[in-house]
Amino acid sequence: MKLLSHKNSLQKRVHHQRLYLLFKTPLSLKTHSKHIQTSTVITENPENKTLLSLTHNSNFDSSPTSIPYSKLLSQCTTSKSLTRGMEIHARLIRFGLLKDPDFRNHLVNLYSKCRFFVYARKLVDESPEPDLVSWSALISGYAQHGFGREAISAFEEMHLLGVKCNEFTFPSVLKACSIKKELKLGMQVHGVVVVTGFEFDEFVANSLVVMYAKCGDFVDARRLFDAIPERSVVSWNSLFSSYVQSDFYKEAVDLFQEMVLSGIRPNEFSLSSMINACANLGDGGQGSKIHGYLIKLGYGSDPFSANALVDMYAKVGNPEDAVAVFEEINRPDIIAWNAVIAGCVLHEHHDLALKLFQEMKSSGTYPNMFTLSSALKACAGMGIKELGRQLHSSLIKIDVKWDYVVGGGLVDMYAKCDSMDDSRLVFDLIPEKDLVAWNALISGYSQNGEDREAVSLFPLMYREGVGFNHTTLSVVLKSIASLQAISVCKQVHTLSIKSGFESDNYVVNSLTDTYGKCGHVKDATTIFKEFPVVDLLAFTSMIAAYVQDGQGEEALKLYLEMQDREIKPDSFVCSSLLNACANLSAYEQGKQVHVHLIKLGFISDTFAGNSLVNMYAKCGSIDDADCAFSEIPVRGIVSWSAMIGGLAQHGHGKDALQLFNQMLKDGVSPNHITLVSVLCACNHAGLVNEAKQYFQSMEKLFGIQPMQEHYACMIDLLGRAGKLDEAMELLNTMPFQANASVWGALLGAARIHKNIELGQHAAEMLFALEPNKSGTHVLLANIYASVGMWENVAMVRRLMKDSKVKKEPAMSWVEVKDKVYTFIVGDRSHTRTDEIYAKLDELRDLLNKAGYVPMVEIDLHDVERSEKEQLLYHHSERLAVAFGLIATPPGATIRVKKNLRVCIDCHEALKFISKVVSREIIVRDINRFHHFKDGSCSCGDYW
Repeated sequence: MKLLSHKNSLQKRVHHQRLYLLFKTPLSLKTHSKHIQTSTVITENPENKTLLSLTHNSNFDSSPTSIPYSKLLSQCTTSKSLTRGMEIHARLIRFGLLKDPDFRNHLVNLYSKCRFFVYARKLVDESPEPDLVSWSALISGYAQHGFGREAISAFEEMHLLGVKCNEFTFPSVLKACSIKKELKLGMQVHGVVVVTGFEFDEFVANSLVVMYAKCGDFVDARRLFDAIPERSVVSWNSLFSSYVQSDFYKEAVDLFQEMVLSGIRPNEFSLSSMINACANLGDGGQGSKIHGYLIKLGYGSDPFSANALVDMYAKVGNPEDAVAVFEEINRPDIIAWNAVIAGCVLHEHHDLALKLFQEMKSSGTYPNMFTLSSALKACAGMGIKELGRQLHSSLIKIDVKWDYVVGGGLVDMYAKCDSMDDSRLVFDLIPEKDLVAWNALISGYSQNGEDREAVSLFPLMYREGVGFNHTTLSVVLKSIASLQAISVCKQVHTLSIKSGFESDNYVVNSLTDTYGKCGHVKDATTIFKEFPVVDLLAFTSMIAAYVQDGQGEEALKLYLEMQDREIKPDSFVCSSLLNACANLSAYEQGKQVHVHLIKLGFISDTFAGNSLVNMYAKCGSIDDADCAFSEIPVRGIVSWSAMIGGLAQHGHGKDALQLFNQMLKDGVSPNHITLVSVLCACNHAGLVNEAKQYFQSMEKLFGIQPMQEHYACMIDLLGRAGKLDEAMELLNTMPFQANASVWGALLGAARIHKNIELGQHAAEMLFALEPNKSGTHVLLANIYASVGMWENVAMVRRLMKDSKVKKEPAMSWVEVKDKVYTFIVGDRSHTRTDEIYAKLDELRDLLNKAGYVPMVEIDLHDVERSEKEQLLYHHSERLAVAFGLIATPPGATIRVKKNLRVCIDCHEALKFISKVVSREIIVRDINRFHHFKDGSCSCGDYW
């Protein structure tokens, strides 16, 4: 009864200590080392029951010395049977046998192995002369369970007491130094090792190598490794496993190859470490070689190695081999299932990941939190909301803790399934919202086009003290770019500098992109040039910024700099360059970029293919555009819209409508941009009835409500056709206020038909909407001039002067020998000016003989007729054409781009020029393309 009472009292004390020692903060190192306490799992097994029967044997009390306590305690230590060991401890106290050093050492070892350090330390402290065995057991227990500081403290105390270490103590002490990264102390222990003569002991030497490596001193680690006289596979494993743990994967692989060449046969631990190294290197080829070693050396059935192989093949993007290895595992455990599923998700093989997930459930293996997290990512990747909901339910059923993996994963899944309400609901239910959850929600809003919500969450997140990373800033900047919120961009820029992100590639590139998309190209350029390390993404952002801002020449120059730095472009860079060429009408340079596309292997890239169609169409070669369109492997709505729009701009209205019908037959639904192109095609071809049918049926047939652009096209079309009343009626029935493009279309119609009243009304509306735009004033003045109302023309000019509105200068560009030349009216800055004007004089004589009569009435200058004729001859498009005639071979097509609408007189003159010089002249103005050939224009004078 007394023994039982003592046992219960001891257990109560132990339980009481656990309640507070788990959470108690140590006041000092020594205090902490004496009160370490953790919970222990008590296992029941047949051996324990045998021990219990021995301790309850009736002969036990009468003959205590006959019981083999040492053996019993050793068995308790092996099985970690703490309760049984404590019972024996109680009996040893009762019979006065605890003074025996052997029993005391066994108990210290038992308690240390069972993480019951309160009693282990107490036994050492109460021992009259604790010997090396007790200290070694205590230090080993601390080190094995991660209590590095306590192990070091015990070693220092032992050393002060004069107890010398042996080959079993030193490895534990060195492991403790590794845990705490105590390199200085480790070097001191190394000194003791040398002094005591244990430096050539294999276990001690291996421990020294690991200590130096884990403390970051790989030079000394390698030096010590090389000094080991006879290195076994354990020695090699020690070093390259340290390399792997410190992310030096290539060095680990090199060392492994060195080991094999030295004749040392790797074991399963060596091979598993190498598989992990190959996985992290993404080196599937080397991983396959290691796989061969595994099979050759007979470790193919080792479950640990098999799991590592599955993980490696999955991570290097080879799901087929991952699944093949996985299927060879007799009974795959949860680790194997998680590895193969997570690997498939990592490389976006979401369908395969979900298939494996279903197979796992069918096999009877129950998924854990990590499995469900991977499955959630797969659902997010495929947008399968219903399965995602089922997984959400499973997580609730297993009552999983809401950590960053679960909470962030659910928020991300719902967001990527276009269910932001559910995503926000899950986010609001997370008790402690971490950075992952915030990033997932902000990214979700941004991806779903709710940019204002994404940006507004950022300051709230900042105030919550969660912090942010480069992902947060990049996503927020993306939404800021969409909102064109330049002031917010500058605030985020300032915050990123204050927070130390000014050197982060992702943030710097995002800032460059955002400033560019907000129209602040100068700021974007400054960031780009000041950043010391520019990569592909930086060049991509800057080139795109130049293109968007209309600085195509700067974009092409930057591409040359990119080539000089030997940075290989991707398909997106090539697409941006094609857009630059399209904006410049740089046909020859566009063809060169096309060649680059072919050489770089991007010719089958849909994104690049679409840009190629657009470039050729905008450079005046609709035939090349058609060829590029036919080569796109999978044509989406962007591809079809680009080609239909190109045909429309070139005046091939009926061809554009035929292609549109073909698109519908192919099962591709139009978007609002496609329908704008269709209406433009009808407009340029004068197909009024067809345009009405498409406009009136677009909502019924395609579910697209007419927008400002569609109304502008229809009003322009009706106006050109002289149906001004219908145009006004349509404008008055619009479900929203007409914007500048609609009123501009009406003003253009008024100019064509010289309708002063309508022109004045449209101009007044435009003055209110765009007071600083000179085009309105010019068109209104042209209307007045066309009917001889010169006083009104003067009034409009005074209005421009008083309002400080400057007329946008007319500019024309022509490409000759891979270089784009710019001309303005009366330009004399070109190096070949004399030749250009001589050519114009020559053309004047030829045109006069051919019957050309200048339309001087369109010139608004109050000067003599001869002077007006001279001014008309010096318009920018004529200067560009004249230069093209003297700078290109006879018969070559001349391609000109103008920033404004080509004037009526130049249009007439260019028809005559094309005939007298036998050249095709292609002019792209702000509205469309004009192909002048043999005295006529492709527009049929309807533009």
